[in-house]
Amino acid sequence: MFMRNFHYWAPVLFWMVFTYWMSSATFSSMNTASILEPIIRFFVPSISRKEFIAIHRIIRKLAHVTEYLILGVLLFRAFRAGSEEKRLWHWAISSLAVLVLFAMTDEFHQSFLRVRTASLRDVYFDTLGGLLAQCVSVLWYQRLHLKSVGHGEQGERRELEGAGER
Repeated sequence: MFMRNFHYWAPVLFWMVFTYWMSSATFSSMNTASILEPIIRFFVPSISRKEFIAIHRIIRKLAHVTEYLILGVLLFRAFRAGSEEKRLWHWAISSLAVLVLFAMTDEFHQSFLRVRTASLRDVYFDTLGGLLAQCVSVLWYQRLHLKSVGHGEQGERRELEGAGER
């Protein structure tokens, strides 16, 4: 069974490893500031240090939301595993539970790094990304499911109409 579903879970595992790497010292606030500041100053040369710090903080929090939004969509996809059953809430809640647990372990991991800090606020932003992912996933699934059902009914209707004309 694991090998049958491996292609659903491999992207999840890859993204989790990527997320842990993003939580390393390489992507500390100090390092990302040294990359972002010249870019932002290129577009807004007169920006004050205080304004840059605020923008940098917003970018970093949006990165949390985005990173975990992607993880949330991947988890929903993995829990669904191509099933045609309509268990949206089960897939969404399972995905969110794994995501929150992973976010907490990620922050715990950061607590051991000298240049990183663990923060419950970051778990909040991670969870926000996960919630958005579940909304997107459920809506996307419903839209695709309704589309496929709609096309099936139209196809059946056309066949019945065509059969009546013969």
